[in-house]
Amino acid sequence: MKFHLAINLERMDDSTDMAQVRDHTLEMVKMADRAGFEVVWAAEHHALEMTIAPNPFQLLSWWAQHTEQIRLGAGVANAAYWHPINIAGEAAMLDLISGGRLEFGLGSGAYQREFDRMKPGLDQKDSWQYMQEMLPLVQDLWRGDVAHEGRFWQFPSATSCPKPLQQTVPMWVAARSPITFDYAVANDCNIMSWPLTLPFSEAEKYRTQLDLAIAKNGGTYKGRFAMMRHTSVYENANDRQSALDATRGVLSQFGNLIMKSGEVRNGFPDPVPLESLEGNFRVEPKMLEENLVFGSPDEVIDKLEKYQEIGVDAFIYYASMGLGMAQQQRSLQLFIEHVMPAFNNRKSNNAR
Repeated sequence: MKFHLAINLERMDDSTDMAQVRDHTLEMVKMADRAGFEVVWAAEHHALEMTIAPNPFQLLSWWAQHTEQIRLGAGVANAAYWHPINIAGEAAMLDLISGGRLEFGLGSGAYQREFDRMKPGLDQKDSWQYMQEMLPLVQDLWRGDVAHEGRFWQFPSATSCPKPLQQTVPMWVAARSPITFDYAVANDCNIMSWPLTLPFSEAEKYRTQLDLAIAKNGGTYKGRFAMMRHTSVYENANDRQSALDATRGVLSQFGNLIMKSGEVRNGFPDPVPLESLEGNFRVEPKMLEENLVFGSPDEVIDKLEKYQEIGVDAFIYYASMGLGMAQQQRSLQLFIEHVMPAFNNRKSNNAR
């Protein structure tokens, strides 16, 4: 099982200095690069201080200049917010300047609030249709001239300038629903899934959806299966409590965005009462510690072994959860020193 890092520039309130956030985020990426993480992922979000990522390719180009080996993943760009020629060129430019390290991820977005501003009139639940039209079109643009008369985009013959340095760019799709698993498998796209704060059974459900999609596709699939979880490694009670408190704080703001139950002021979502969260959210501290990849190094190893056993090819360490910057770095260092070595030279059980 490989390890990936997902990290945002994040501020939970305006008392945090933006330059410190910038420097901290870059240091986390450099730590992951030195430690042998396979991929670092940058998201796309707009007008939100808790996930400052207006252009993943800009962030990844910055990180490319300060790293040597780690691959650079858009995790993920929102197809509905882009024009195909635009995103094909931006992504190819990143691949060119990074020496061929691009991992191209597309998704359908998360927050209706963003769609109301970036793509007014589009319901988030319908945005997967943009992703499915765009993904093969970007690959065509990378190959050469193509004219397109689709449902969402129409243009005369054009191509991507520049072209990617890689002959074949790895393609990723963010998937939680069966229809997206089916699409990813049929198109040999890699899959990244995020069970939010739900129990491990949610990860098992995604694995089942993947297996069903593979069966529908004749039993063949060349892609990879990645799973993202909030992660915090700690060795004392104070750091444990800080991680739980920080996660609950983020969830109170995240719930605002998902449920549209509060205001967003100058980019900061108002927190909503934790007791009002339901469905995909689990906020009780004991349950959070059980469901997320939280714990001592040995506890984290035990949890990760369960993901490896169900055939997860890559675990995405999600570092951004409102935790203090020094503790984020301590957690990542503990993961590097004590968790990653336990998985060196192990083979995944993911047989296709």
